[in-house]
Amino acid sequence: MKNFKKMKPVDTGSLVDKVEIRLMEFFKDNNIKPGDAIPKELDFAESLGVSRTVVREALLRLRTLGLIESKKHRGMILKQPDIINNFERILDPTLLGVDTLKQLFELRLILEMGMADFLFAHKTEKDMDELEEIVEAEEATDTGKIRFTLDKEVAFHGKLYQMSNNTTLQRFQNLLLPVFAYVYTSNSKNLDLDNYHFSEGEFVSHRMLLENLRVGTPETFRNAMRRHLEPHFDHAFKKETN
Repeated sequence: MKNFKKMKPVDTGSLVDKVEIRLMEFFKDNNIKPGDAIPKELDFAESLGVSRTVVREALLRLRTLGLIESKKHRGMILKQPDIINNFERILDPTLLGVDTLKQLFELRLILEMGMADFLFAHKTEKDMDELEEIVEAEEATDTGKIRFTLDKEVAFHGKLYQMSNNTTLQRFQNLLLPVFAYVYTSNSKNLDLDNYHFSEGEFVSHRMLLENLRVGTPETFRNAMRRHLEPHFDHAFKKETN
């Protein structure tokens, strides 16, 4: 049988898709920075050989993403996008698939394992006092059983995000709270924490994390946080192998 040369894939992208890509390439190739003016619709249309309607639609997409905006007396300028704001528009847990929710929850685990160095670099006495108040309030309602309740988790771990001194991380954590709540509710039915066998025989509580943050190191804190979150890691990995 004759060997035919492979055919090139059919380009299924719409004209607006192609113009959007070309506009992004134009910004990069011309080293346009946030605050810089960009050409007018007509200039883009003539340069690309398409109608102004197509260019307008492509620019509208970029405007929706927060990449460009119109300024009085200046026309259109490139803008630094608010990444978290773009996430806020789509992160409704009721609209996301199970796999996406699972991966977003796992992202939370990854973030909390990675923030230790920043916590030790930025912690203050005021931060430690506030964490102490959070833990004391939690202990006042302690039943003696292991419980991952959302309000306790948000209070303690939310304070850790704040202590990281990273505004984007704080906003991202706030953004993911509905996802956390949704997944916590789902996981609570499958996690029997009172009969869970921890790898080192002991559950690491918020109190223990607090004390580690006082006198430990980033490495010891990471290990303690890993043990604190062990049931969630275990639950995630079991799902992967099922």
